[in-house]
Amino acid sequence: MLRLSRKMLFALEALVDIAYNARPEPVQSKEITRRQGIPQRYLEQVMQQLVHAGVLKGVRGPKGGYRLARERRRITVGEIIRVVGAFEQMEEEDGEGNPMSSELGKKVVQPLWGELHDTIMEKLDSISVEDLCRRAESAGVRSEGRERMDFSI
Repeated sequence: MLRLSRKMLFALEALVDIAYNARPEPVQSKEITRRQGIPQRYLEQVMQQLVHAGVLKGVRGPKGGYRLARERRRITVGEIIRVVGAFEQMEEEDGEGNPMSSELGKKVVQPLWGELHDTIMEKLDSISVEDLCRRAESAGVRSEGRERMDFSI
């Protein structure tokens, strides 16, 4: 199975948490930490990257937190992965920092991994945060944002 970095998993979980538990006021990072178990120090790093990339908006103040910068249907998993950098090109190096690769590696193996990467990213670009929220709903994941809504007049 393909393994994503913890940072990438934290970013996806946090972003879906914000979208899924959205309500009028911003979602505070301590709420995300409580619900998802993401360590606060990792969460803040990831959130700042997403704010700088224009995926999230940070709201300051005592009732501050984070909200999506765009509609959740307009944010894709592929975009999040590019922001956080889940896939890194790994090359073996010799003792002097020069990449080591045989002719077979350069002409066959590396192009294969490049093709796989492109295919995976194409698929991830087709999945929106909205799609993940729908999956959460159909899986029966509780939404605190919806529970707090009051529709009485």
